[in-house]
Amino acid sequence: MTTTITIRRRSRHGRRWLALPLLGALLTGCGIRATQVPTDFGPAPSRVPCSLTGSGQATQQGVPVQVFLLCGSSLVTVDRTVRVPEGTPDDRRRVMVAQGLLDQLATAPSSAERSAGYATYVPGGLTVSGPAPHDPEDTLRLSTTPSRLPTAALAQLVCTLSDSAATEGDGSVILGGPSPTPLRRYACTDDVRNHPGTTAPPTSEVAEGTG
Repeated sequence: MTTTITIRRRSRHGRRWLALPLLGALLTGCGIRATQVPTDFGPAPSRVPCSLTGSGQATQQGVPVQVFLLCGSSLVTVDRTVRVPEGTPDDRRRVMVAQGLLDQLATAPSSAERSAGYATYVPGGLTVSGPAPHDPEDTLRLSTTPSRLPTAALAQLVCTLSDSAATEGDGSVILGGPSPTPLRRYACTDDVRNHPGTTAPPTSEVAEGTG
């Protein structure tokens, strides 16, 4: 009795171990392999904000300029053009460039720019003129008092004009509303460029006939 039981147990274990190679051979024959498949492919690709693949707007003839638009929470420059006839006197040319910049700021961004997150808060219909009598020669007077503009719009306007051929290019611009409203010098600072919606351009008073 004892011998018979021992033989049966060995027979069962033998069949079990013989079955494993057969199962492996069957799986291999069916093309099934025990491999590790990576499942972490990283985050899905997304469009980089404030990044344009092209120029944003169709290229036009004219004087190349840059204007500041909002993207995210900062001001970012984009390329534009303004039309100024050849032979225009310097004082008139400066005002025409300033008006062209205002028009570009008030124009809605292109579809590509909007998709990238660009926006503008400068209202349409703004006009600009040169200095009134007794104003400093680099004065620009707007059709509305600058302080009445939204903070972001004023930041766009100040940073665009202060970095253009319409001013002396020293990072500031003398602005006023219709004469005889007081003039103020507005500066485009890093804080204004980085937080245009909450940081108003710093200003200082301008006396008549001085810059």
